[in-house]
Amino acid sequence: MLGLRKKLFLLIACLAPLGASGCFPPFGGLVPVPVQPWATKELEDKYLHKNDRRTPIMPPVNEAFPPRCEDAPSDAEVIRTLPKIARGVPYLYEEFRDDIQIVKERLVDKIDPPRFFPLVGMAQLHHCHWKCTVYWTETVQTDYPFPMKLKKRRVEVLYIDKDHLHQYVGPDPDLQRKVTREYTGY
Repeated sequence: MLGLRKKLFLLIACLAPLGASGCFPPFGGLVPVPVQPWATKELEDKYLHKNDRRTPIMPPVNEAFPPRCEDAPSDAEVIRTLPKIARGVPYLYEEFRDDIQIVKERLVDKIDPPRFFPLVGMAQLHHCHWKCTVYWTETVQTDYPFPMKLKKRRVEVLYIDKDHLHQYVGPDPDLQRKVTREYTGY
């Protein structure tokens, strides 16, 4: 009987720290941990859109049909470029952007002569510069101590560069087709 009590006591002594640490749902898993909504937004901004500011390398330029800057910045990319909204406290101070309209216009579309780029080799820089005008209604709201809602029409002009590199292999059309086939698969 004494041996059974010792074994039971040792088993409880070994399992008690696990239950108190939050590893097991019956003891520690029921305690909610508050996480602010801006914490996940900051992580998304840091890790999710890392290719926004990277320069892609494209196939060689065909002299007969030079490429055009047809890929305008996406609406999500333009909104991410806007200045951040002030982090508010719910019901004390909140700020919103409503009725967002984006107008995009191409300013520059030119290709530089070939030159050497480190880690890339010979390439041509294709400049694609866009002017994005963003119209929105800014709403500032507070509910305490006195309810108030203020709406203002806002305009912001953003300049976004979508520059990219085109691999340069020389003026030989057969070699250009071969390298283009390697890049695109057709």
